[in-house]
Amino acid sequence: MARRDALLKLHKRLLERRNALRQILAGELNELGSTVRGDLSGDAADFAFDTGSGEISSQLAELEARELAQVERALQRLKQGTYGICEACGKRIPVARLNALPYSTFCIDCQRELEANPSAYDRRRSADWSKVYETESSMEEKEVDISEIEMDLSSSGR
Repeated sequence: MARRDALLKLHKRLLERRNALRQILAGELNELGSTVRGDLSGDAADFAFDTGSGEISSQLAELEARELAQVERALQRLKQGTYGICEACGKRIPVARLNALPYSTFCIDCQRELEANPSAYDRRRSADWSKVYETESSMEEKEVDISEIEMDLSSSGR
């Protein structure tokens, strides 16, 4: 029961972090938007400073967006019941590791192996690329009718 309680606390932490990251990203995106539309009346030094600041803000936003994606993925794994299970070996990830890095998807041993040999993980998750690659002859056989293509713009958030 202790692991279940720890996972519930981690769920709460993940939700709090997700909300915090969303607020931070919204503020940074607004700031970046205002920098792009900003006043161009300054001199070259002002422009260079603004450009440098915008680049740093952009990089920070990218890092936070990656973390947000990892947090979202962890929350999804919680819903699926796979949270706290190593994606590589299938063993339980220790609660101490999850406390340190709540969106971790690997146990420490598999993480070390991945860092030492990234291709080891790639081999475990290898895809069937034969279905992706198409030869010219298979392309000629297929005809695409534009009326068969359907676009759903209602879920795009616009």
